[in-house]
Amino acid sequence: MNVKIHESWKNALQAQFESDYFKELSEFVKAEYQSQTCYPPASKIFAAFDAAPLHQVKVVIIGQDPYHGAGQANGLCFSVADGIAHPPSLKNIFKELQSDLNITIPESGNLDRWAQQGVLLLNAVLTVRESDAGSHAKKGWERFTDAVIKTISDEREDVIFLLWGGFAKGKAKLIDKKKHHILTSGHPSPLSANRGYWFGNKHFSQVNELLMGMGKEVIEW
Repeated sequence: MNVKIHESWKNALQAQFESDYFKELSEFVKAEYQSQTCYPPASKIFAAFDAAPLHQVKVVIIGQDPYHGAGQANGLCFSVADGIAHPPSLKNIFKELQSDLNITIPESGNLDRWAQQGVLLLNAVLTVRESDAGSHAKKGWERFTDAVIKTISDEREDVIFLLWGGFAKGKAKLIDKKKHHILTSGHPSPLSANRGYWFGNKHFSQVNELLMGMGKEVIEW
């Protein structure tokens, strides 16, 4: 795996890239992409980092696994490429956005516009085999993305972390709560949302209130 990643992250994560576990992970990912259909496209594995350099991150949203359907994953958690139908979780994210901030549900499910404003859309696992959810889990990606979260916690201040669902909430232990802001809720998946754990969390307006309080530009969701 040829790691092409924004310089700010390359420098901060150098020790990870040089570690034995990451070399093993790289070999695994390289072999998978050569022998199987995998997502996102190899050029977009680190898209979240390129769109939101370390020094520009204002908000972090943590997902679990890339979408495993054809043409969906674009390297940003919960996001899909332009022209692709909105998956169920993304539909519920947009419904909450509409209810919270009265924003019209966008036609495109590509969240690159969020990433360009400093929202790091981070999946815990960055690759997946087609039609096989979780197929690249427990191969080293989680160790790497935990190090990413810890790096943000250590090197930055006043970053807002949105932890949606049990898996994401488990990452709270990596974040210094004295320096950063953590907002939690249920996951936007239909299973959780339809039980009342997602809708009404008002995270989008809360993020902007926090940013305004810090004198930072709000996110145009």
